Amino acid sequence: MVFKKFCVVVIALYAAVALAADPPFYSHKSKGAIKGADVVAYFDLEPGARAVMGKDEFVYEWKGATWKFASAENRDKFSRDPEAYAPQYGGYCAFSVSRNFTTSIRPNSWTIIDGKLYLNYNNTSMKKFLKDPAAMVQRADGNWPGVLKNCEKRGNCR
Repeated sequence: MVFKKFCVVVIALYAAVALAADPPFYSHKSKGAIKGADVVAYFDLEPGARAVMGKDEFVYEWKGATWKFASAENRDKFSRDPEAYAPQYGGYCAFSVSRNFTTSIRPNSWTIIDGKLYLNYNNTSMKKFLKDPAAMVQRADGNWPGVLKNCEKRGNCR
């Protein structure tokens, strides 16, 4: 009887930890998180500028992904406060998440709204996202992270 109670407690604790886990970030198999773009650099770019790609010598492991940076300074900024620089919705396309599915991103399709980084699949999806960003963010916030759980269940997170 004691062993049975012990097993129930262990299973309950495991389930609680699993449910509390943060959703993973989109990570390209060879390029790393958000296809190797330096997330810190976005915050110094002019809107519409091309993403700054990270280098293999400046990496940081966080939430199951390898993040690349253009400099040690950017890597260190990220390591001190990753949440401040990490893209919304696990680095998946913000427009897609607002439509309740996931799609990968292209690092040059980005915007910062209220100090948060939003990435999109391409310039077309970014333009649609920017037509009414407040509504898009509200819908995407409502869909996240449920949309991630759905794609994981189907085995097609991309």
